[in-house]
Amino acid sequence: MLYTMKELLKVAKENKFAVPAFNICSYDMLKAIVEESERLNAPVILEIHPDEIAYLNDEFVASVRAYAHNSKIPVVIHLDHGGTVKDVLRAIRNGYTSVMIDASLQSFEDNLAITKEVVALAHAVGVSVEAEIGTIGNNGSTEGGAANIIYTDPEQAKHFVEETNIDSLAIAIGTAHGLYPKDKTPKLNIELLKELNQQIDKPFVLHGGSGNPDAEVSESVRYGVAKVNLSSDLKSVFFDALREILSDNPEMYEPNAVYPYANKKVQEVVKHKMGVLNTIGKAELY
Repeated sequence: MLYTMKELLKVAKENKFAVPAFNICSYDMLKAIVEESERLNAPVILEIHPDEIAYLNDEFVASVRAYAHNSKIPVVIHLDHGGTVKDVLRAIRNGYTSVMIDASLQSFEDNLAITKEVVALAHAVGVSVEAEIGTIGNNGSTEGGAANIIYTDPEQAKHFVEETNIDSLAIAIGTAHGLYPKDKTPKLNIELLKELNQQIDKPFVLHGGSGNPDAEVSESVRYGVAKVNLSSDLKSVFFDALREILSDNPEMYEPNAVYPYANKKVQEVVKHKMGVLNTIGKAELY
């Protein structure tokens, strides 16, 4: 079942769970994620970054939409980190049900103006909008971020939400895109999250969810986080598994022999994250 983000996250926020948003970079990744989400009877968000769709081409989205339509669980197709209005329009034409406009590295005034433009365009055709205030860090990911985290300011964020009428807000409370170095321990600013939740009645989005301590991520769901973005955790196990199986079996070349092992590794991560976010079984609420 194909849902908008607004529809999906309303239920999640009310029932104190979060929906994982998994970046998909291949058909096998799509297949593995949806199959495991169905097995767990859990809603899921399939998101595609502009860099990913540049590689996969627009035609790939037709496969994603077909999977969503035929699925028994709620599915959202989301544009991750759209940097321009052009990115957003491309996603809407392709049939996404949700878009993110990320102008967080611009001035506050420019972020506000660009986001208002996107909201007007997207809401006119029933597409949900996510935007970002503050900047998250970057651990070498191509998905963006800043060298230094700029934490979300509650008063500024409240004004931004009221002025733009966005459907969900990506907040900066201590996460970073990519995998954390072994000598770096990420920590979420839960007190800041509590303050944001007191001032803003919108579902929050946690970007850079890979690598954060499970206990902190689970706690964040209690204070308004209803969507958690996950990319590096899945891609790393997927490609590590492919390297492993091809190295151990150099004669192997049939896709139906190679990919199931990597897909199984992805599904193990999906199951774990669904447990952390309290998402398992929640499809029955829709």
